[in-house]
Amino acid sequence: MRCCMPGVAFVPALLVCWSSAAFIISYVIAVLAGHVEPFVPYISDTGTKPPESGVFGFMINISALLASITMYIRYLLIEKQNESSHFVRSSCNMFTLCVGLMGCTGMGIVATFQELAVPSVHDIGALVAFGSGVVYITLQSIISYKSCPRWNTYFVCHIRMAISVISCIAFIPMIVFASKISMTKIDWTPGEKVKSY
Repeated sequence: MRCCMPGVAFVPALLVCWSSAAFIISYVIAVLAGHVEPFVPYISDTGTKPPESGVFGFMINISALLASITMYIRYLLIEKQNESSHFVRSSCNMFTLCVGLMGCTGMGIVATFQELAVPSVHDIGALVAFGSGVVYITLQSIISYKSCPRWNTYFVCHIRMAISVISCIAFIPMIVFASKISMTKIDWTPGEKVKSY
């Protein structure tokens, strides 16, 4: 199968590099334009106003595409490994792929609908992206353990599971705090009253 051909490892590496560049470039543009404070702004704040919103939207949509390709390659790889080992049901592998692709769709929604332009759609996209991402990472960790020791080392499995646990732990406060606030603007002046909804 093509998924076992040498050279496909560049796709996840490209995903990481491209996504990092998307966040860094939009952050730099937003800070230089004076649209956000330089100290730890929300990711979505760095893609809210032009010109950084165009760069952010374009690059994150490409990231969603690269993530989809990466997940599909992983799906094909597991299917190929499973032919000889039978360590996971094919339906479980397909379900994991569908969850991952749902997260990529959420990324596309976040990229397309800016935080302040259409906040409810943006927030739903973020919830889908992060929620599906946590579930996808957890399912992939479980699949990794099932494929040990033939296709993975326990060290790799432990690393994947640690990332899954950290993601789950981070997801809970994100939901709690996001439900408590409603952003209507980024720029606040001293003494300005905050609208709460």
